[in-house]
Amino acid sequence: MLAGSVHPHPMSSILACEEDEIAMKGEKEPLPELPWTGGCQCGQVRYTLKEMPLTLYACHCTECQKQSSSAFGLSCRVRKAAVEVTGETASWQRPAQSGGTLLAIFCPRCGSRLFHERAGYSGDPDGATMNIKGGSLDIARFLEPVGHIWVKSKNAGTVIPKEAIIHEGQPEDYSDMVAEWQRRHGT
Repeated sequence: MLAGSVHPHPMSSILACEEDEIAMKGEKEPLPELPWTGGCQCGQVRYTLKEMPLTLYACHCTECQKQSSSAFGLSCRVRKAAVEVTGETASWQRPAQSGGTLLAIFCPRCGSRLFHERAGYSGDPDGATMNIKGGSLDIARFLEPVGHIWVKSKNAGTVIPKEAIIHEGQPEDYSDMVAEWQRRHGT
C-alpha cells in the first residue's frame, strides 16, 4: 500500500446513510421544504427563510474569495421580508468591485458573515432584497448555484458545470439566473 492511500472501510456501503449514497451517485436531491434556517458559527445569530429564494449563484470576485476564505462565495438572493433574524448583528460597508457599495452583515461574536446588501437591491422589481451567504444555511449541502459571476477572477482549479450561467464580471441584472432558478425549482 502506498503512503497516503485511502481505502474505504469494508462496511462503508452498509454504514452509509441514504443521503450519502445519493450524493456519491451524483444524483440531485430535491430542495428541502420551507422554512429554511441558518445562522452563524457560534449560534448567537439565527435566521429563518420563509420563502423560496429568487436565485442562487456563486461569486468568484476576489472580495468573495477573501470573505469566504475559499474559491468563491455562495449568494442566495431572497426578499428581505421573507427573512426573520434573531440575535445581535453588526455591519460594515465596503466598495464593491462593480463600483457600488456593499453592506456586509455578520455576527459580532464569532465574525461569521451571514448577509449582504447592495444599494441597488432595494430597486429590485421583486421588492427589497438581500443575499444570504449560502454556506450559513443549515441546508447548504442541498444547494447548487444556477450561475457563476466574476469568473474572470475564479481560481484555476475551480470547475464550473457546463449547464451553469456564466458572467465574466458583475451582471447588469440577474434575470437570467432568476429565470433558471425558477425553471429548476418551480418557484
